[in-house]
Amino acid sequence: METPFPPFEPNGPDDSARGPRLREIPLRLVFPNLITILAICAGLTGIRLAFENRYELAVSMVLVAAFLDGIDGRVARLMKATSKFGAQMDSLADIVNFGVAPALVVYVFALDQARSLGWIAALIYAIAAGLRLARFNVMAERENKASWQSEYFVGVPAPAGAMLVLLPVYLGFLGIATDRSFAFVSSIYTVFIAFLLISRLPVWSGKSEGNRLRRDLVLPMMLGVVLYVALLMSYTWEVMVFTVAAYLVSLPFGARKWRRKYGTLTIEEPGIGDDDIGRHI
Repeated sequence: METPFPPFEPNGPDDSARGPRLREIPLRLVFPNLITILAICAGLTGIRLAFENRYELAVSMVLVAAFLDGIDGRVARLMKATSKFGAQMDSLADIVNFGVAPALVVYVFALDQARSLGWIAALIYAIAAGLRLARFNVMAERENKASWQSEYFVGVPAPAGAMLVLLPVYLGFLGIATDRSFAFVSSIYTVFIAFLLISRLPVWSGKSEGNRLRRDLVLPMMLGVVLYVALLMSYTWEVMVFTVAAYLVSLPFGARKWRRKYGTLTIEEPGIGDDDIGRHI
């Protein structure tokens, strides 16, 4: 069979019909994305371990996924390796690690005994986490950001929600009987955490540049962090229960501080509106 002649091109070859040329990418641009991929792997592995009844490893993997998902963006900024691709990867990892994985782990461990009510509670939490992340992305894309956004979150952030919703699992590890009554109470608690995620409650973020620490308190604070990590390694689930309780107790104080400064109990300035929904669906 004869090979056909290429078509005649009077103006030379048309490079526009070809795809984009491949080019070498610096390794520093790939490294943050690898952290994100590892976070997704950890979250999905946590789900598998939960279905295999290896609950302590499952919770550990979900917490590791949350940690990795929390540092990948910071690593990208430190390495000056931020990109639109990385931002999209991070958003996909967030819904897996902060929404789907914790919901399934707590469902398999405790909510399953509440039957349909437990599954509905897990669904509500996972959807609430997705809505919370979508609202955060919309607010982050705005060119003109309010001054309070560097100091407060609108509602409990998704990483904290993942830590909070696993409280029934922590309590189960401490010996509390995970019977049917425990499952119903855990279902109500799961819905409560979902409500905190999508609420307009002002939650202090601690990211404001104006927050400074007195020089004489630096070393005690560092010692306190070391003590917390040491206790976490030795008494993991007791410390996690204490951390969840401390976080929940701190929420009213953040709202009180907001009310003193802005005069409202919730954040009234719209974080997402009809125009945002229509533009981002």
